Amino acid sequence: MSIPYFTLGESGLPLLFLHANGYPPECYRPLITRLSEHYHVTSMRQRPLWPNSRPEEIEDWTPLTDDFLRFLDEHQTGASIAVGHSLGGIVALRAALRQPDRFRALVLIDPVLFPPYFIRSWQVIRALGLGYQLHPLVLAAKAARDRRHQFDDLDRLFKGYRRKSVFRYMGDSALRAYVEGIACPGEHGYKLCYSADWEMRIYVTSVWSDMDIWRGLPALNIPLLIVRGAETDTFWASTARRVQRKVPSAQVVTIPQATHLVPLECPDEVYQAIQEFFQENL
Repeated sequence: MSIPYFTLGESGLPLLFLHANGYPPECYRPLITRLSEHYHVTSMRQRPLWPNSRPEEIEDWTPLTDDFLRFLDEHQTGASIAVGHSLGGIVALRAALRQPDRFRALVLIDPVLFPPYFIRSWQVIRALGLGYQLHPLVLAAKAARDRRHQFDDLDRLFKGYRRKSVFRYMGDSALRAYVEGIACPGEHGYKLCYSADWEMRIYVTSVWSDMDIWRGLPALNIPLLIVRGAETDTFWASTARRVQRKVPSAQVVTIPQATHLVPLECPDEVYQAIQEFFQENL
């Protein structure tokens, strides 16, 4: 099976966009639309969005990077720009560490990267078989399992989400793009495109194998930008400083009044940070 994807923009350097866990690429349309003004944007749908894919196929996130590299092979892309949010940032980073010649620059938007002591703690928890009970992202995992998955009306869904504090920094147009992006036609109205089982599996297979990233970072020699939300609970300021010690040339931009959802909350600001970085480094 060829890996599914969509494209936006027909000219400019190739830019590969990788989405987060639970967030199909259409959720990022405000940001991707801005990027497509200057770049030919291709967004691969990661394995949880493939037909007939099974969550038990993965024990960590390494196969998702294998998928991304296979996608590059399928499309015979030359050296490209990779931009990834959250899970997508880790997938892109691992690909760049393994095959750096395939990338001109790397942009990680609030990547799911924790410091080594946190990774070692999670390894112990996982070894004890307590992953689903004590995972560091367990609240997000439970939310994925418990949220409603069938909808009659997207406008009603939008109004319901508008009241949720998690979307407090997301403007109406961005929230509408998010609602339209997560919804697929269902038997009765709409359903979530991203299954709860896959979303849970992505959460509980994260973190434990990430020491390879920290070991590999000092060898990264391509331009690296990290964009984070000032109020993120995922990519901490201390982690950003640790990355910069490993990769002194890395640039970190922190967007105020933004959370882990910064590319959805602040698409214009994220676009501007990316564009300024590319103007300096490409």
